[in-house]
Amino acid sequence: MLSQIVGTKMIWVAVIGDWLNLIFKWILFGHRPYWWVQETHFYQNHSLPKIEQFHITCETGPGSPSGHAMGSSCVWYVMVTSVVNFTRPPSDTTYQESQRFRLVWSFLWIAFWVIQISVCVSRVFIATHFPHQVILGVLAGMLVAEAFEHIPSIHTASFKVYLQTSLFLFFFALSFYFLLKMIHIDLLWSISKAKKWCVNPDWIHLDTTPFAGLVRNLGALFGLGLAINSQMFVKSCKGKNGYRMRFKLTCVAATLTTLQLYDLIKVPTHTEVLFYMLSFCKSAVVPLSVVAFIPYCVHLLIGDPEKRLD
Repeated sequence: MLSQIVGTKMIWVAVIGDWLNLIFKWILFGHRPYWWVQETHFYQNHSLPKIEQFHITCETGPGSPSGHAMGSSCVWYVMVTSVVNFTRPPSDTTYQESQRFRLVWSFLWIAFWVIQISVCVSRVFIATHFPHQVILGVLAGMLVAEAFEHIPSIHTASFKVYLQTSLFLFFFALSFYFLLKMIHIDLLWSISKAKKWCVNPDWIHLDTTPFAGLVRNLGALFGLGLAINSQMFVKSCKGKNGYRMRFKLTCVAATLTTLQLYDLIKVPTHTEVLFYMLSFCKSAVVPLSVVAFIPYCVHLLIGDPEKRLD
């Protein structure tokens, strides 16, 4: 039950956090270092600094706040707080148990900040973000994750809630885009900057555009809603098999193998609309397979323990 609660919260946090990141980027119009240094007048009396670009430098969306920093902080915040709450001793605990918990608490939060600092430094190093953008991303991700600590209704949400949420997020972002476009504000301005200043055109990928991230996340949320409200999930994970270690380990092994196979599937990029549609479908199939289809197949393979007892 703990893993299901944490997993559900993690996907909700990741999806809503990434959606807010998109809206913030459209509002803040943050530049990225690899094109900013080429266009700024700050260095007009001096030589321009030479920035080395890598194959992961040329992202096409605006830079503030950092999506990688925000995504990392919100997901890891959920995991760390979940482990902290799980290991927290009762109020009448002994001194030794209290000290042990403090040690675990310190280790987890030190690990959290080491990971966040590593992510931030790496994003600044490859000239994808400025320092203030990654700091803003970390703080925003933590706020989103903390907010979901106080929304327990997501764990019992029906498929209707998932569908309505997905549609709201999609149409709000689309309406916001067209509204600003009507007043001659181009929210895709950063794509032309990336194409102009990236040293290698092959490093510019369609899956880094703002709408690509939107459809991926909405697909994941839609697929999760289908999965946890399906009979496959109920029969496999909600039954007695769901508490058996053999069932869990088999599901983990099958899931890791399936995810490796999914990673080999490349979505064609020659048509933009087709790319977005297939990205949505691929993102929806992943949680549907991991949460419902694979556990149900393992459940059929292992068998129902109640029926065997009969």
